[in-house]
This record gives sequence, C-alpha cells and structure tokens, in this order.
Amino acid sequence: MFVFGDSLFDPGNNIYLDPTEHIPSYFYPYGMSLKNHSTGRFSDGLVVPDYIALSAKLHIIPPFLKPNSNFVDGASFASAGAGALEIHANAMNLKMQITNLMRVLKSMTENLGHREARNLIKGSVYLFSLGGDDYFNFATNYPNATDVEMENFVSLVIGNLTKGLKDIYAAGGRKFAFQNVAPIGCLPMMKQTYNLKPSQCAQKPLQLAREHNNALSNALEKLESNLKGFKYSIFDYFTEIGNMIDNPSKYGFKVGKVACCGSGAYRGSDCGTEPYELCKNPNEYVFFDGGHTTQHTNFRLSQLMWSGKANVTWPYNVHQLFQLP
Repeated sequence: MFVFGDSLFDPGNNIYLDPTEHIPSYFYPYGMSLKNHSTGRFSDGLVVPDYIALSAKLHIIPPFLKPNSNFVDGASFASAGAGALEIHANAMNLKMQITNLMRVLKSMTENLGHREARNLIKGSVYLFSLGGDDYFNFATNYPNATDVEMENFVSLVIGNLTKGLKDIYAAGGRKFAFQNVAPIGCLPMMKQTYNLKPSQCAQKPLQLAREHNNALSNALEKLESNLKGFKYSIFDYFTEIGNMIDNPSKYGFKVGKVACCGSGAYRGSDCGTEPYELCKNPNEYVFFDGGHTTQHTNFRLSQLMWSGKANVTWPYNVHQLFQLP
C-alpha cells in the first residue's frame, strides 16, 4: 500500500523536511493515546491508513522520509499541509509525493527484478486524501471568490490529481482508493474562524468541498472507462464525518462540534501551544484538534472505508479493492 495525502494521513514525514521547524504534532498532547509518544500524526493516536494497513494484514506503513525505513509493505508520502497544487513550501505536494513513489518503484524493480516488481506494483493499493488544504487555502485567500472562480479552482485541483493518477497508472498502478474531502466549513477551526453558531457551517468552503467531491467522482469514472484495468474506491468522508459531527451519540461519541484539544470557543486552534485546554478522554470526541479527528474516530472511519456498504464506499470498498487481481 502506498499512501498520499495531507495531515489527515501524514504518519510523520514533515519533521524530516525541516528538522528546525516547530511542528506541534511532534509534541504532547499529540500521541497521548500512544503512551504519550508523539509521532507527527495529527491525532491523539493512529490515523486512518494505519488501521487500513492493519486490516490488510500489513505492517503500519512508514513515512517515506524516515531514515532506514523498511518499505516491504509500502510507503507513506503523506505530508501535513500538502495539496494537489503547490501551496506550502514546507510540505511535499502531490507532485513531490509521486516523484518519491517513482523512486521506491524503481528500487523495487532493481531489487526484485522486472516481473515480480510489476506484479507487486499492479497488486498494490494507492490510497489518497488530498484537496482539503487546497480549499482551505483558496477560501482564506479569496473570501469573495465568485462561483465561476470556485469552479475553475476545483477543475485545477482535479486536473492535477488526474495527472498524478495517470502517472501512477503508467508506472503499473491499477488500484486507487480515495477518501473524499471533508465538509471543511463545519470543522471546529472553521466555526471558530468564522465566528459561527454551533449549528452553522462556513458556506464557501463547504461549497468547494461539495464541488470537489462531485468532480472527483466524475473524474474517476472517466479514468475507469478510459484506462484498461483501472479500479477505484471512494469513501464518502464528507457525509460520514458530517453525520458524526451532527449526531455524535449515534456513533458512540459525546462531543462532535468541539475539539478535544485547543483554545477558543470550539477549541479550534493552537492545540499543544500553551495555554490550551485538553479533554480527559479523546475517545469521547470526534475531533482531536480543530481540523483533525481522534484515534477513535479514525478507527471508525477506517472500518467504513475497509468494509463499508456501497452507499458509503463505492464502487468497491478497500477490502474488495485489495482482493482484486
């Protein structure tokens, strides 16, 4: 399994990009549910790809940039702040993530020989969570964007993503899994930033996420019909996390709209930067900080992604994708 994405999927790549940069996720309370071992994951514990790997009976997939990592079961290129476009200098954007994938595939081919490597590359699952940071950035920088400007930006993001998928396909990849973009206007950090009531969401970011998810679905259908053997899975993160925010008790949580860790009305910012508030039990919360889910939420999400019914994860769930030849 090869993992691409942003802070929702990052297992700790960014510390190796610039060791001098202070990244909160390398310090307490991040990692508090892993015996207070902060790993660079933006959570109190594990993230979704960790659980997907365990469900697939693989080792937890290591960060690509971590020295002396063993890539026998795959590599994670996910990087906090990454987008499909180049938005942050201190993150590996999609283009860099795919360049690094090609390095791994090249060394696999050199080590295993052409035939065995080709079979492994074809049998692997390529797992994505991208777009959220592109739209955060756009909504922040262009608060008065018109509908047409928003549509054009979504097309740009989807175009970059599609190019990346075609590059992986050309290298032999066939099985692609996606977590679509969250209802970003409803995250604790956005409610706080826009000074909203608990029942409100920021509409522009929400619209961008909706448009992206529709466009992603259409783009993948098109790729499947144009590229022989191309198979994909979309997990409807937008709807599922939205349900958890609105009806936390239905999913075994107590709090959906306020984060476990942070400052401000929704604890939407500055988790780990004193003074901040911290909940006693992250398992009761959907969100750990203003934009990232708790380990318990990540486990629940991974189950939906792995074995969810067709109204949640389609046209294949990730378990079915792994089983495809």
